[in-house]
Amino acid sequence: MFKRNNFVFGVILGLTAPVLSLIIYYMVKFYPVFTPSDFWEYIYTNKNQITGLSVPCLVLNIALFTYYINTRRDHTAKGIFITTLLYAIGALLLKFIL
Repeated sequence: MFKRNNFVFGVILGLTAPVLSLIIYYMVKFYPVFTPSDFWEYIYTNKNQITGLSVPCLVLNIALFTYYINTRRDHTAKGIFITTLLYAIGALLLKFIL
């Protein structure tokens, strides 16, 4: 399944990998203390936590991007790269504008 070379597949991977990483980050760092709603409230009130939250999400995308570039699946890598850029721009907007 992961051997496809398709732009849409790359976008889907690029969108789901950060969500998976976010769930793992929450479970490891905040789970016993915060409920999910408390976690989002904490992130909303502490803008400096957005960077700490977005970095693990983007690292997984970077790892996927590197894997697909090294295996010469360029169309999939383009989809992952575009969603990584969108996530990074979104994180910057959340941190500095909202």
